[in-house]
Amino acid sequence: DEPSMTQHRKPSIFSPPFPEKLLFDGEVVSVDLKPHWWHFAQPAAASVVTVILWLLSLSKVHGGFGTVLHWVTGIGFLYSALWLGIRWLQWRSTHFVVTSDRLIYRSGIFAKQGIAIPLERVNNINFQQTIFEKMIRAGDLLIESGGEDGQQRFSDVRKPDEVQRLIHAQIEENGKQVGGSVVHTTDVATQLEKLEGLRDRGSISPEEFEREKRRLLG
Repeated sequence: DEPSMTQHRKPSIFSPPFPEKLLFDGEVVSVDLKPHWWHFAQPAAASVVTVILWLLSLSKVHGGFGTVLHWVTGIGFLYSALWLGIRWLQWRSTHFVVTSDRLIYRSGIFAKQGIAIPLERVNNINFQQTIFEKMIRAGDLLIESGGEDGQQRFSDVRKPDEVQRLIHAQIEENGKQVGGSVVHTTDVATQLEKLEGLRDRGSISPEEFEREKRRLLG
């Protein structure tokens, strides 16, 4: 499915949506994306190769060397399957989110890490694709913002050209609201109050609060 400005994901243990408790009051999710399936390419390829070698060790190689190869490839398959499982857990816990106020990237199986960029601080959005990535509709987004972070690279983004367009559209909509003298949630004081609320509820850690506070104060 193509990303859209009103994309919402049904709750699922396999692909959970971005936690609502991490949103500000009145903040609306426009885009919530998981990494492209290319994220699984390396562990999946390793699993296939080890299975092929394991089957060859059963039918083509005999004697002591065949036994050793059989065990080595079997262990290799278990390792690659574990790698694939960990990669899936990483995929499941990763969110690239565009809301009415912010661009958010959050990842981590147990220890969470991420970045949140207010839309009004986004200066430039570019995407990069190799020829192969263009064929499979994947790529990297490079987002330049004001403040201490500068340029951020987000890899394995699905349809990065479409996501770039959607972010620009949301920034334009965000700018219209600010230009109309509407009290907006991207006001620094308001965002600080909401960040304090997220911290007090335990939705974000004190370290995340301090990092986002420094970003807002620039």
